[in-house]
Amino acid sequence: MSDTSKTATLTIGDSSYELPIYTPTAGPDVIDIRKLYSQAGVFTYDPGFTSTAACDSTITFIDGDKGELLHRGYPIDQLAEKSHYLEVCFLLLYGYLPKASELEQFERTITQHTMIHEQMHNFFRGFRRDAHPMATMVGVVGAMSAFYHDSTDINNPLEREIASHRLIAKMPTIAAMAYKYSIGQPFVYPRNDLDYAANFLHMCFAVPAEQYQVDPILARAMDRIFTLHADHEQNASTSTVRLASSSGANPFACIAAGIACLWGPAHGGANQACLEMLKEIGTPDRIPEYIARAKDKNDPFRLMGFGHRVYKNFDPRATVMKQSADEVLELMGVENNPILATAKELEQAALADPYFAEKKLFPNVDFYSGIILEAMGFPTSMFTPVFALSRTVGWISQWKEQLVDPQMKIGRPRQLYQGETMRDYVDIEKR
Repeated sequence: MSDTSKTATLTIGDSSYELPIYTPTAGPDVIDIRKLYSQAGVFTYDPGFTSTAACDSTITFIDGDKGELLHRGYPIDQLAEKSHYLEVCFLLLYGYLPKASELEQFERTITQHTMIHEQMHNFFRGFRRDAHPMATMVGVVGAMSAFYHDSTDINNPLEREIASHRLIAKMPTIAAMAYKYSIGQPFVYPRNDLDYAANFLHMCFAVPAEQYQVDPILARAMDRIFTLHADHEQNASTSTVRLASSSGANPFACIAAGIACLWGPAHGGANQACLEMLKEIGTPDRIPEYIARAKDKNDPFRLMGFGHRVYKNFDPRATVMKQSADEVLELMGVENNPILATAKELEQAALADPYFAEKKLFPNVDFYSGIILEAMGFPTSMFTPVFALSRTVGWISQWKEQLVDPQMKIGRPRQLYQGETMRDYVDIEKR
């Protein structure tokens, strides 16, 4: 971060304060308020931190008005169309697109770290069978620090690298094991002859009784889901990882904290909410009724999976995800699945309705990813674990970036205190 000649003047009563302004490579200018309290004795008030930049970063940039999402400067639609998940992982981690030899070595490293310590299987068996897979993942990922002592020193660059590779490699295995445990099936070990996405699908859907062949269309769709969810700037879970990291916590604890935050329905549960909405609608013939309800301001019903808090125009990830959704639905068929048939007709009805176009309520990435995961055979309880798996590389990239930032301090937000002022303790017999 470099100073510029621009400043902002804040006037409080008879006093004025000059605040530096920084100009980023993209996005709005940022006013530096770090010395505001020491100079003026006041805090800023920003619930949700929607107008506060808590860090500087070179990883991901979002322009919600333009519908842009850039990873290290590369548009997400180009990466999803021309690249694949592990190459995007390399890009996020190291800042550049790898040469063929570098990518080959990186993929080999990830592939060779996919197994988890055998004793960790006991952790899964300690959970109830009806435990949510996200609850299982939070516990197991946090417990990794008890097994991989050689990669918990955050001040050692080599150990940070090893932890990064382990988390990216083992997260599909942990997510698949959480799923298998929840449905009472035996764990399926990873296979080194399969690519990252195909290996995950194999661990989720293979059984010992018969051969399971991963369809390349499903593997490609899964890879795109991973790619399109890899990072999304300073969202709630990423900020949680950074906040946990600021205390010096080990990498496995930080990522477990990110998983816990992602579990919230306002964050990682959007595509699950979308599928639950489709189940509520039930059949295509009821779509007009629900379209009308969505337009009624007095009706609490809202179309889930349409529009986005950040993207005020359109979600740049949705176009690529729609292509995958169309391919998967053509492969799997929708005739015998009323939920998928309803989703297909709802998409067409909403896109053709001027009301939704006028309010820019286009189908977003959650709408299409939910459809794809449903068609593949995942229960809605697995939607958020898939999201967590995908986002792991983003969390790790942000974690690594923060640890080498000379400006890093432990996170300590301030508050607008509205409680009681000092008062004396009253003995219990006098109350």
